[in-house]
Amino acid sequence: MGVDLKAVQALDLWRGAIVESVRREAPDLSARQMALLLTVYLTPPPHTVRGLATALNISKPAITRALDRLSEYGLIRRKVDETDRRSVLIQRTVKGSVFLREFGDIIVSAAAETHNGL
Repeated sequence: MGVDLKAVQALDLWRGAIVESVRREAPDLSARQMALLLTVYLTPPPHTVRGLATALNISKPAITRALDRLSEYGLIRRKVDETDRRSVLIQRTVKGSVFLREFGDIIVSAAAETHNGL
């Protein structure tokens, strides 16, 4: 699968996806929140605050703040790890899966529009 995009085309694709996403009644996520959400959904579990902080090279307090917001939106949930009650697992939700599937569709549509405009 080869994609041959110039930087300005990639930025225009991203712009198209972001513009469409803010037009919808969906949560307006920061780049950090989106990176965290994508990591939880696209990499194999289990996910912990410590593991996510390491994977993204972001401080644990920053991960916790982002998780707080994502949890408020219902895009992730926290669950106490039954094998280590001091640890909290970060889990996917149906709402989060739907949000990311729709966002993926937005990107695909933006790519088609960008491709057709070339």
